[in-house]
This record gives sequence, C-alpha cells and structure tokens, in this order.
Amino acid sequence: MDYVAAVEGSTAAIGYGLAAIGPGIGVGLVFAAYIQSTARQPESSRMTLPYVWIGFAVIEALALFGIAFGFIWAG
Repeated sequence: MDYVAAVEGSTAAIGYGLAAIGPGIGVGLVFAAYIQSTARQPESSRMTLPYVWIGFAVIEALALFGIAFGFIWAG
C-alpha cells in the first residue's frame, strides 16, 4: 500500500522553528561568556553587565526580525 502524506500549512513556520536554534545558542554563549568573565575577575562584573544586556537585546531583535520576515514573505 502506498501512503502519500499531504503537507499543509506554512513552511515559514518550519523555517523559523529551525532558525530559532541560532538565537538560542547565541544567548547561551553571551551569558556563558559573562559568567566565565565574572568568575575570572569578579570586580569587573558591574562593568561588563551592560554589554551582556546589549548583546542579549541584539540577538533577540534578530530573532524577532526573522519571524516577522517569515510572515511577510509567506504572504
């Protein structure tokens, strides 16, 4: 017996689901680097914290742009 499955729905959602892995890894790397730098030099934690939040915001903004463009291009 041959079974053929019809794929229905938006491929943009599948594409964004796969593309969401990148920002997840990026956020993990940003916070891992902050934790490691704070462990090595605790007195610099207040100096480097704003850069952590800027990096986090940029990564999340790129992820939101990705989902927005996915919906725009999907029609």
